[in-house]
Amino acid sequence: MASGVRVRRVVTTRAGGVSEAPYDSFNLGDHVGDDRAAVEVNRRRLAEGIGLPLERLVWMEQIHGRNVTVVNGPRSPSDGPVPVTDALVTKEPDLALVTLTADCVPILLSDDEAGVIAAVHAGRIGARIGIVPEVVGVMINLGARPEQIGAFLGPAASGRRYEVPAAMQADVEKFLPGSATRTVNGTPGLDLRAGLRRQLLAMGVSSVAEDPRCTIEDSTLFSHRRGAPTGRFASVIWMDSSGQG
Repeated sequence: MASGVRVRRVVTTRAGGVSEAPYDSFNLGDHVGDDRAAVEVNRRRLAEGIGLPLERLVWMEQIHGRNVTVVNGPRSPSDGPVPVTDALVTKEPDLALVTLTADCVPILLSDDEAGVIAAVHAGRIGARIGIVPEVVGVMINLGARPEQIGAFLGPAASGRRYEVPAAMQADVEKFLPGSATRTVNGTPGLDLRAGLRRQLLAMGVSSVAEDPRCTIEDSTLFSHRRGAPTGRFASVIWMDSSGQG
C-alpha cells in the first residue's frame, strides 16, 4: 500500500442521531420506514465523523444474495445505493464502503499490502449461499492474497439467542459448517459468525477478529429480531490517505 495510507474501520451504534422512535436515533438505513430527512442528517453526521465527503460513502441495495460489486469512485447521493449487491470491493483510497445490519453479520476485509478492501452484508441466506468466497475471490482478482487478508466480523445475532427451526439449522450447517449451535433455551440455534470464521480460515485468510456483541442482547445496537420495525447501524471500512492518526 502507498505510504501514508492506512485502513480504518468504524461500527456505529444507535446513539448520536436525529431519528425518532422506533428508529432512535442514529438510524442509517433508508429502506426501513424512517423519515428520509432524518436518515440524510444521520448519514451526513457519519461522513463528518469519519472525515470524508458524503459522496465518498458508498451504500448498497442489500438483497441477501452473493453479488459482489467493485467500485472505483464516489457516487452522488442522487445516484442512490449500488444496486442489487451484498458486497463492495475497492482499491480506491478515501472511499468508504458501508454495510448496514441489524442482526446479520457485517464483515470488513482488507489486504493492507495490496490495498484492497471489502464490506460485506452476510445474513443467514447470503452466508449459506457463499457470499464470503465470492468476495474473497474478487479481492484476489484485484491483487489480494488470502494470507494477507484480515477479516473483522461485526456485531450480530449470537448463537445463544438466534433461534431457528431444526430443519433450517441443519440446512445452514450443511453449507456453512460450524454454524449450528444451541441457544440459551436449549433450542436449535445458528452462530453465523462461528461458521464464517471457520470458512474464512479454511480459505487461508490470515486473521479473523470479532466484535463479540450480540445485537439481540445489546440495546445500544439495532436488532430486527428484538423489535421490528427498527433502524440499521453501519460498519464502514476505508483506506485513509490523510496520514493522520
